[in-house]
Amino acid sequence: MRIGRWLAANDAEVEKTSEDDSSAAVAVLFVCLGNICRSPTAEGVFRAALNRAGIASRVRTDSAGLGDWHIGAPPDKRAIDAARRRGYDLSPLRGRRVEKEDFTRFDWILCMDESNLKTLHGMKPDDFTGYLGLLLDFAPEQGVREVPDPYFGGAEGFDRVLDLIEASAAGLVAKLQPMVDPG
Repeated sequence: MRIGRWLAANDAEVEKTSEDDSSAAVAVLFVCLGNICRSPTAEGVFRAALNRAGIASRVRTDSAGLGDWHIGAPPDKRAIDAARRRGYDLSPLRGRRVEKEDFTRFDWILCMDESNLKTLHGMKPDDFTGYLGLLLDFAPEQGVREVPDPYFGGAEGFDRVLDLIEASAAGLVAKLQPMVDPG
């Protein structure tokens, strides 16, 4: 069975959690350039994986972009459509820009590519003690480190993004589960 089919098994509804969810043990932020393709897809897929693992209430997650072009906008229609075909609903998500405060609100900040990572390293306060890295570091078996930006391509690019994100979401859940599972 493809990992995507396993991850999208019937309960992949995306639901935003409150920004001040103090019951969460860990907070994860996904970052890409515009916050309409890759990072909202990562947020939606990761939320579904957390739900299936039974730890969604222990992990707060969000997504953001480095640019301000899509603040308040829903994800790209092609991202929504590709995700919907696999059982994820990204339509409730809205774009926002990375803020300096994100370095205090999130323990894990995961970028889609090296360029995003370099920019965030430049923004990172000296006292940030969380993890700042690439999402695909949690899926080394994929043989790539960057989630390619599908914005200027066709539908196949959005499917490739989902393949990569589903694999890394599974790896990230496996990494976080022992840290947050109360049982």
